[in-house]
Amino acid sequence: MSSGDTRTDGRVERGNQTRRLVLERTMNIASVEGLEGLSLGRIATELQLSKSGVFALFGSKEELQLATVRAAGDVYIDHVVRPTRELAPGAARVWALCSHWLDYSRSRVFAGGCFFYAVTAEFDARSGPVHDAIAKARVDWVRYVERTIDEARLVGGFDAELDVPQLAFEIIALMEAANAVSVLHEDDSAYERAGRGILSRLRGAATDPAELPDRP
Repeated sequence: MSSGDTRTDGRVERGNQTRRLVLERTMNIASVEGLEGLSLGRIATELQLSKSGVFALFGSKEELQLATVRAAGDVYIDHVVRPTRELAPGAARVWALCSHWLDYSRSRVFAGGCFFYAVTAEFDARSGPVHDAIAKARVDWVRYVERTIDEARLVGGFDAELDVPQLAFEIIALMEAANAVSVLHEDDSAYERAGRGILSRLRGAATDPAELPDRP
């Protein structure tokens, strides 16, 4: 490798490190203050970086917002989705997915609770690329929950006539309610209540309720 290649690789790696540093900060800011709370100047000041360097990485406030949404999606997958991928389809896997979501919110992976709950409320009535990115993330999540439930239904874990979209809607609503109450009132008992509600709904739909725990 030539010295020029080494210098180029070093600059690329420094740029990647700075990008990761910026996005770690922007994800937490957005989960508390919203994506509109982000600006290139603010991030440069808070992280003691040059504004021109941050601008070179992101180019605009909108691109910074979009990059933050994408980065939060990766974190979300790591904490909620990936831990359940190797589990066999069934009611227990559906519960594991819900349980990981509750843990992700309760442990404050993002400072303001669920990142996507916070930014959805901020952008739900708007239009534009940021709204569209958030809406797609929401649709992808709902479809994944529905698919996980349907896979359980197809292997006999749930009643064959189960209304899959309805069950997905109900358990997501319970998870999001727990997040909202906990963030607003600093009340972790909301997660216990949501967990009990979700388990009650899953056990009522399961062909063998014994596959699920009695309590969260």
